[in-house]
Amino acid sequence: MLHHLSLGVRDLAVAGAFYDAVLGALGYRRVFEDDTAIGYGLIDDQDLLCLKLRDDASPPGAGFHLAFAAGTAEAVGAFHRAALAHGGIDNGAAGLRPDYGDAYYAAFVIDPDGHRIEAVSKPAG
Repeated sequence: MLHHLSLGVRDLAVAGAFYDAVLGALGYRRVFEDDTAIGYGLIDDQDLLCLKLRDDASPPGAGFHLAFAAGTAEAVGAFHRAALAHGGIDNGAAGLRPDYGDAYYAAFVIDPDGHRIEAVSKPAG
């Protein structure tokens, strides 16, 4: 359904370092960059997430968050540790979330610009 999603950030270097770490833990990488944007994905020039430099950037309101698919519970933990090491705020440590399903394993953080993000592993079963 979605081609890509863009997030406004106030400091591209800070946001880039944060997303390099957290998305790297999930197997994604920078697929393009210029002076005002960094794109992440799997294939060069095909970004799935784009950070856009904006002086007045602010996160969406209550109820919005972005969940990234993680291949394993270990990747969810690596995402959470990387986020905290790169300026993220803990919003829920890695662990099972039985309210969302028996196998729903996730971690929640707030990025340096205030965006609420999650990594989730939910094995098929």
